Amino acid sequence: MCNRYELHYQQDAQFQQLVELGWILPFINYNVCPTQQVPVVRSIEERRQGDLLRWGLIPFFAKGEPGKFLTTNARLETVATSPSYRGPWKRGQRCLQLASGFYEWHTDEAGNKAPYYIHLADQAVFAFASLWDRSIKADGTVVESCTIITMPANALMHDIHNSGNNPHRMPAILSREAQEAWLQGSIAEAQSVLTPYPADLMVAWRVSPRVNSPKNNGPELITPLP
Repeated sequence: MCNRYELHYQQDAQFQQLVELGWILPFINYNVCPTQQVPVVRSIEERRQGDLLRWGLIPFFAKGEPGKFLTTNARLETVATSPSYRGPWKRGQRCLQLASGFYEWHTDEAGNKAPYYIHLADQAVFAFASLWDRSIKADGTVVESCTIITMPANALMHDIHNSGNNPHRMPAILSREAQEAWLQGSIAEAQSVLTPYPADLMVAWRVSPRVNSPKNNGPELITPLP
């Protein structure tokens, strides 16, 4: 599962360009949590467009109301058949969910659980492969939301993410070259770019358990522990 991540964009030229072009709002959050509004990039009429969507997908048929299960992640193995996700998957409602890094928790041999911060060596700001959907409440309010695709972990993430209900998994992270196929390609082309990000291009270190609380938010959350 991937249920916490962060985004700070000052060092990334591509994200800054999106901001300057008006495709997305400035956004800094070191502790992004489920149900928050998060920045995504979609392809609308073959043009990239940035928006803020609710993280935790509410399917079109749910009348704008979240269900009892967490929908921040969609498993690659079942995304085409799951009732919540098969609609946006078949309709090609794909987006780039932007991040600078994400958190996962590791359990050691003594049973102690500790958070790790993971980011990429080759992309300061990167994109999770994400799906989005639109649902309308009874009063006509439109709710747009998104979910991150997850998959079996690479070697690094297999070691870090070793416990919980869905261990040994990782978010689907797109290379820059794969972003266009994910946004505008056919289903087959989009599926072809969903591969585990190379472990040797990922960097991880242990961080403070302060990230466990959504109330904490700041650059100290991604500072390596001694």
